[in-house]
Amino acid sequence: MDIATFNQFFHQPTLHPLVATGDLARADVSLFEERDFGMYCVILMDSVFGELRKNDRELPYQAGSLFSLIPGQRVSLKVDYTAKRRGWMLAFRPELLVKSGLGRDFYMFDFFQHDFEAALALDERERGILAGCYENAFSELLQEPDYLTNHMIRLCIGRLLSYCKRFFEQRYAIRSTPGRNLARSLDTMIDSYLSSGSAAQQGQPNVSWCADQFHLTPNYFGSLVKRELHMSAQEFIQGKLISAAEKLLATTSMSVGEIAEELGFSYPNHFTRLFTAKTGQSPLQYRKKQGANPRTD
Repeated sequence: MDIATFNQFFHQPTLHPLVATGDLARADVSLFEERDFGMYCVILMDSVFGELRKNDRELPYQAGSLFSLIPGQRVSLKVDYTAKRRGWMLAFRPELLVKSGLGRDFYMFDFFQHDFEAALALDERERGILAGCYENAFSELLQEPDYLTNHMIRLCIGRLLSYCKRFFEQRYAIRSTPGRNLARSLDTMIDSYLSSGSAAQQGQPNVSWCADQFHLTPNYFGSLVKRELHMSAQEFIQGKLISAAEKLLATTSMSVGEIAEELGFSYPNHFTRLFTAKTGQSPLQYRKKQGANPRTD
């Protein structure tokens, strides 16, 4: 969904091609049908006006609750027409993160990735802070555009997301260092890529691919990983490949060639060379030590 289509649900003009806010009291009821917005969304529910579902599961909430969406997640709300609708919605396209400070630090906002059992219930002070953030973003969108517009809008979004992170962490104790946030995000991202079979079809994950997922340039992403994790991005990726290979060698009867293909290597000897360099033993030697079926190509 693009921002212009999003704005149609609220019967409002498009003030920016990548960002919009919406007053849920003014939204067309069709907004609440099941859909994937294809954007990052942060929604403040200021009243209870129906049954909320996220990814086919009920998401309990109360007046003054917060939840978020990422591209690929589906949401719907079975509207209670006897209740008054109140709340705010901020939506922004992934393109807003590209080559920007907001995109550089976006991995910090890991609450987007958590699967919470209920929307975050806010106290009156927290609700007031977030309402102010929504109003600031809306006010900036109304300003006559100038050379600072995009910078100011990203600052408004970053401020809102930073408060969201604080409130989620205070409630759910998901605190961690920036390095651990980055490592966890990378772990999940690469594990999902490998387990989905994407490596066999598209090749093993590389630094450029990982950087794209964070909306960063490869050079900046590489320096960020080096600073936070004290290793190169390539070393981190290779470590994930070796871990996946060890699991396949120990738990399956796949040949070395099949494992190399599964992990995206063009040639089995390239896989064998890397595995041996990283572990000090060949794949077949490792398999034999694990007591698995020693299969050859």
